Amino acid sequence: MGATAEHDVEQLRARLNDYMARHGLRSTEQRRLVTEMFFASRDHLSIEELLDRVRIEEPRIGYATVYRTLKLLKDCGLAFERHFGDGVSRYEVAWADEHHDHLICTECEKIIEFEDSDIEELQHNVAQRLGFNLTRHKLELYGICAGCQAKE
Repeated sequence: MGATAEHDVEQLRARLNDYMARHGLRSTEQRRLVTEMFFASRDHLSIEELLDRVRIEEPRIGYATVYRTLKLLKDCGLAFERHFGDGVSRYEVAWADEHHDHLICTECEKIIEFEDSDIEELQHNVAQRLGFNLTRHKLELYGICAGCQAKE
């Protein structure tokens, strides 16, 4: 992990510790492990996927611990919960000042993140034209990825 990424993770840890202190929550070793594994991920993880990764380090951690930790991270603004139309909640780290959109394959459920300044500008212009003060947005495009198209 590079110096900038480590600095970003330190900021996430500090925000989490501040939130927990304000709400009278204690930090457990299991919660720390789940949090560190989540912060180290660049994926859109379901609870089950994160549980599988965490159990490599600590087989005794249960589903409820991962669920509660992700809920805590979501509640304090450090995780985004995403729903991509397949009935599974997925979570990604809420990095400060970072925005991206998603392409989702309806065949293999692959998720590709992308950024496009033209799309961002267009969304801003549409909102402005319609009198909206845009505070947040998300763009999800569904289709069939190149890999699945090649299989057909």
